[in-house]
Amino acid sequence: MFKLWSTILKDMRILTRDRLGLVFMFVMPIVLALVITAVQNSTFEMLNTNTVPMLICNRDTGEAGKQMQTAIEKVGMFSLKQVTPNVTDKEISDRMHSKDAVIAIIIPADFTQKLKLKADATAKKALKNFGMQTDAAVTNDSSQIQPITLLYHPVLQESFRHSIQGALRSALQVVQNKEVLKSIYFAMNETALPDSLEQDLINSQIGIVEIPVSRDGSRNIPNASQHNVPAWTVFAMFFIVISLGGSVVREKLNGSFVRLKTLPTNYLVALISKQLSYLFITFIQAAVVFSMGIWLFPSMGLPKLNLPADITGVVIVTLICGWCAVSYAIMIGVFAKTQEQANGIGAVSIVLMAAVGGLLVPSFAMPASFTFVMKLSPLHWCLEAYYGLFLEGGKLKDVILNIIPLLGITLAIQLITLFGLKRKNLI
Repeated sequence: MFKLWSTILKDMRILTRDRLGLVFMFVMPIVLALVITAVQNSTFEMLNTNTVPMLICNRDTGEAGKQMQTAIEKVGMFSLKQVTPNVTDKEISDRMHSKDAVIAIIIPADFTQKLKLKADATAKKALKNFGMQTDAAVTNDSSQIQPITLLYHPVLQESFRHSIQGALRSALQVVQNKEVLKSIYFAMNETALPDSLEQDLINSQIGIVEIPVSRDGSRNIPNASQHNVPAWTVFAMFFIVISLGGSVVREKLNGSFVRLKTLPTNYLVALISKQLSYLFITFIQAAVVFSMGIWLFPSMGLPKLNLPADITGVVIVTLICGWCAVSYAIMIGVFAKTQEQANGIGAVSIVLMAAVGGLLVPSFAMPASFTFVMKLSPLHWCLEAYYGLFLEGGKLKDVILNIIPLLGITLAIQLITLFGLKRKNLI
């Protein structure tokens, strides 16, 4: 026990002298969690507080164009900026290139006229199917309607454009339904559709109640902090390879392994010492980042990190994730021949495992061909275990299926490390 304690003190002294390693272990996760949470939170706020700038050019002089503009305003997703009807498409594009808006809508000049023609044709078809229309000459002028033009800035991602298109289609559907109802009502009653009845028919949609799925039955909506703080804590844990992997390589190069063979001890004691020392560091990393999410984020206008009810589960998951990170760092140090190799291979491999493990791209968005590779990444199982606690409101027993594969990967890494040490005659 005295040998182990002395070795731990030695490793802690070496660690305190490694300033670059300390920066990677503590400053990097704080910056990552802070910046990415702020960016993601601002994106959520942009989508929820009508701050998506949109230029709208209404070249239609009829009622349908005005109704379309009103329907877009009621979507609650855009901040409209009206432009004059005589402005050219080139001038609108120039305003978008100057970041005056990221999207623009152009309503064609004959929008009202052609929409009424389409509504009349649809009403006649419906009445004929009901047996109330005997006129066989039913024309359909819908093919002649000039589509509404949507201009978007190239910086918009495809998923965001799809959301915008869905919102605009909803607004357009409202305008079309109004015209069709008016045409059907007039054909049946030969009078205009009353405004009160029109509002009742248009606004009679069934509401939608959003309920996040949780294991504990709570309905707390996860925020940006719940997503990002655990993810980048895991990322930071594995980046101890910069310090720990380099430390193992230095000990190989300066002859520490050989000197240990001449002493009445075993290098396995040194390996256990490194694992315990750096496991403590990973736990401190998690405690620092979580504390920042709880106390610092609210003072900066960011959502507060809400810890799960099962604190014991969080502690155990953190220790297991830290042990896996430490084991991986030691394995890289054992097989690397130089400190540069350890730093380069370790950093690149962690970024790759983060990419396929769900930290950079959500796991549900991964292609099916990446499923097997994703499950080989220890960061994937770390993240899933944390998400089961932070996002789903689960307990330790609920994430045990994520912990078991993580323990299996950790043990496999330990065996590979021992094999490498024996192959190099270091133990």
